[in-house]
Amino acid sequence: MKPIMNAFAALALAIAGVLAPSLPAAAEGRTHHIAIHVDQNDPKVINMALNNVQNIRKYYDSVGDEVVIEVVAYGPGLVMFIPGKSPVEDRIKTLALELDNLSFSACGNTRRKMSAKLGHEVPIMEEAGVVPSGVVRLVELQEEGYAYIRP
Repeated sequence: MKPIMNAFAALALAIAGVLAPSLPAAAEGRTHHIAIHVDQNDPKVINMALNNVQNIRKYYDSVGDEVVIEVVAYGPGLVMFIPGKSPVEDRIKTLALELDNLSFSACGNTRRKMSAKLGHEVPIMEEAGVVPSGVVRLVELQEEGYAYIRP
């Protein structure tokens, strides 16, 4: 009985060995959707969010998949999209040019409150679009199947 089981096990391993190389190929061509949340005015957190963008993109490119990423900032994190105040202004400009399927969303509620407090409209980098609510945008993205990342 043991030789039959050993032969069966060997056959199973041989089949697995033949099929295993084709498994990653079955996953190729998928499109992944990622929402990255920034709500802190901390250069380390903001840079980590952009590092996440680059690392996610690099990984999925390496396996032949596509990725759609949206970075959503609200509250104190909105500073990442304010020209002259953003600690990552140059990085955002570069990433926006280099990466397809990457978008940036600035919270309209936060912008309106900041503008009222300062007495003038807070500018937003041209690379970022303004959404009515950052929190609602994150909810919508998750409802659309986006994976949620908070650095």
